[in-house]
Amino acid sequence: MGIKISILGCGWLGLPLAKSLLAKGYEVKGSTTSESKLDVLKNAGILPFQIQLDEHQIIGNMEDFLKETDVLIIDIPPGLRREVSTSNEMTFVNKVKTLIPFIEKSGIQKVVFVSSTSVYGDSFPIVEITEETKPDPDTESGKQLVIAETLLQSNSYFKTTVIRFGGLLGDDRHPVKFLAGRTNVENPDAPVNMIQREDCIGIIEKSLDFARDDNWEWNQTFNAVAPQHPTRKAYYHKKAEIFHLPLPTFAEDSESKGKIISSEKVETILGYSFQKEI
Repeated sequence: MGIKISILGCGWLGLPLAKSLLAKGYEVKGSTTSESKLDVLKNAGILPFQIQLDEHQIIGNMEDFLKETDVLIIDIPPGLRREVSTSNEMTFVNKVKTLIPFIEKSGIQKVVFVSSTSVYGDSFPIVEITEETKPDPDTESGKQLVIAETLLQSNSYFKTTVIRFGGLLGDDRHPVKFLAGRTNVENPDAPVNMIQREDCIGIIEKSLDFARDDNWEWNQTFNAVAPQHPTRKAYYHKKAEIFHLPLPTFAEDSESKGKIISSEKVETILGYSFQKEI
């Protein structure tokens, strides 16, 4: 295929994405913060780099990691507290600010930034959210993701496609395991907005189909959530039964806040069809 991809962050999503891209003929570089994981990447056929992105410095050979790259995929979760911070600590934003000069210097023209639907806050009454909806985050990670998205998409040296994924699901990852047996869980009637890892990979790969198309507007934003939106109570009760876990009980004494994320743009503009139900 001849397109060279660098994935900054070969973790839960980035590593299987890299393996899938290799199988499709892409050349792939991948980064990890862990020295012990370098062999995992190498054995998978990924050109491995140990890179630590900090607020004010990058430890590792970022220049070679980005060299001769056609598309950089940034997949580094904010890892911040859920509450909105009252301080001025923009930890994740500062990491992105530290990264941007390296991208500019590398000459990379196209970036994919893995973001989250946490950039949209919950509301009552519950409304449908599209890419035209103004972000209004109610978590610290969502707040910093919005700033990071803007920093990347407003840069004149390169263009950035932002993909906002909903709650991430996989064979080894399901939120019901954390809710099992809990009491007084909030927002029982709020819709869930989830996506399976296979569909995350498929959507990123679909966006890469346009990497060589000069007529394609690369600087776009996509919401990516499976089209099923059962209520939290119905969904987590069903999943708890499937996993043979204690049912969570929900607080029924207040109005549920939430949102319904639309992925219509992914389906119509990217032409992607979701493969996995949640």
